[in-house]
Amino acid sequence: MIKKLLPKSTFARAVSVLVGGTAGAQALMILASPLLTRLYNPDDFGVLAVYSGLLALFAVVASLRYEIAIPLPESDIDAANLVMLSLLVVLFMTSISAVIVLAYGKDIALALDTPQLADYFWLLPLGVLLTGFYNIFSFWSVRTKKFGNIATTRISQTIITLAVQIMGHRFGGGVLIFGQVGGLGVASISLGYSSFMQGIFTKCSWSGVICVAKRYRQFPIFSTWSGLFNTAGTQLPPLMFAAFFNTGAAGLYALAHRVLAMPMAIVGDAIGKVFFSNAADAHRDGKLGSLVENVHLKLSEIAMPIALLLIIAAPDLFVFIFGSDWRVAGEFARYMAPWLYMVFVTSPLSTLFSVFERERLGMLFQGGLFVARLLSIFLGAYWLQALMPTIILFSTVSAIFWLAFLGWVSFVSGCGIISTMKRTVKVAGKSSYCVVPFLMLRIINPEEGSWFYYALFATSSLLALYYFLLFRKAYTRC
Repeated sequence: MIKKLLPKSTFARAVSVLVGGTAGAQALMILASPLLTRLYNPDDFGVLAVYSGLLALFAVVASLRYEIAIPLPESDIDAANLVMLSLLVVLFMTSISAVIVLAYGKDIALALDTPQLADYFWLLPLGVLLTGFYNIFSFWSVRTKKFGNIATTRISQTIITLAVQIMGHRFGGGVLIFGQVGGLGVASISLGYSSFMQGIFTKCSWSGVICVAKRYRQFPIFSTWSGLFNTAGTQLPPLMFAAFFNTGAAGLYALAHRVLAMPMAIVGDAIGKVFFSNAADAHRDGKLGSLVENVHLKLSEIAMPIALLLIIAAPDLFVFIFGSDWRVAGEFARYMAPWLYMVFVTSPLSTLFSVFERERLGMLFQGGLFVARLLSIFLGAYWLQALMPTIILFSTVSAIFWLAFLGWVSFVSGCGIISTMKRTVKVAGKSSYCVVPFLMLRIINPEEGSWFYYALFATSSLLALYYFLLFRKAYTRC
């Protein structure tokens, strides 16, 4: 019965499994966000943001990016050896993170102006271990096209995280960290168990592990730096905001980024994994251009209306949903929307660096983006000396880099830069009607009052119609 409801397109079916499997759990997380913002203050979210940033920096190099190569070998035995190699590297990197935490954990917490984090730093090595394991088995599931397993574990991860954070709020902001680690633990164990149930891993050998380590050495050499630059560019802002401004600033940024990035990540990550599993075959068959064009169009159609809405009304929406203490986070979201839109429509395509085995170019791109982001925050903190202009500068620089990347993807895939621009303009025009009521009613009556609720109702109705028609087309297209 459920299979009959899935789209006819193989690509769309795979995406639907990943997106549909996590949509319910993520909807609960979004619905619970107003409660969490009333149970915890910006400083609590700031501590979580600093922990998450440090975890992400360690986790991105936890397996030296060997896990990305798992879908590539023709032989399942080679892929299984890559899994074993990745697991061994994760154990080694976890040990290094534990030594760093034991020796310098308190000093790091003080340097980041979050002394309360010192009590929870022992959770960092555990988070590195669990995140590394989950990423490895996630790429194995991508190879075997077991997208349902990924979706199921994401559901369990979200539910456990949310349950711990809500029920344990009386114990303070540290529970936000415990919830995140608990969710990671459940997801990693579940996905690892379902992966190891496949008998192929009994055929692994030390010689095989050494062989694949040499064959795919370009991933730790180049892709590790690329991933580190990318993650650092995303995760360093809350760390730097905490150090240069205060913990509350990090919390405000973290909430804005979480609200904007989390729903986009559900769809974007799902499409990215399915795209990666199909891109290599499409490249060999000379069909990569049409695949890239199709994926970019879908991503643009999904993200454009939300981006326009946030640009127009994010501060008022944040006050309405999260409370008056979070208006500044809404101002952040307004200026971050164009950047995160560009990330959404381009980052799933970044796997082309691996498909073309041009990890060095990917490393250079991510390195340039990282340096530009770093400089924008330094300039904002020391020259502009204000938080909001720093956010605007950081977001603008990030958007420009991802726009340039989109141009490169359009060129190398053969779908054409001009064609990509035309599609983007067309999607913007088609989706703009969704936010016209909000824009017009606000212009007519800009004062706080009933205009907001009328505009919100009208815009929500049009957005519901837009996405209904969009997904109906996806489900009926062959």
